[in-house]
Amino acid sequence: MNKIILIGNLTRDTELTTTQNGTNIATFSIAVNSSKETDFFTIKAYDKLGENAHKYLKKGNKCAVVGAIHNKNYKAKDGTTKYYTEIVADTIEFLTPKEDQVARDIVNK
Repeated sequence: MNKIILIGNLTRDTELTTTQNGTNIATFSIAVNSSKETDFFTIKAYDKLGENAHKYLKKGNKCAVVGAIHNKNYKAKDGTTKYYTEIVADTIEFLTPKEDQVARDIVNK
């Protein structure tokens, strides 16, 4: 079983990209605080979930993410193999109250 549940705050606004076959992918990062340190996770959300994440999630918002851990690698320009981990979201719950978001939007205009 590959399942992870994270609750954290967005460290940046979501970025929405579309693949050549028309699949929407939202990418964002969250900071998850524990008692001793903060961990940072890259989240990817596909299709309608990704569209909604891009529409409603902004830097500083709190959200819960349920998904799977994916370990990936690629060849760097210098020929070395680089490894990274990302979370592919199955479910995202928006935890920032709507009135907090409205107030933040007004301040940031």
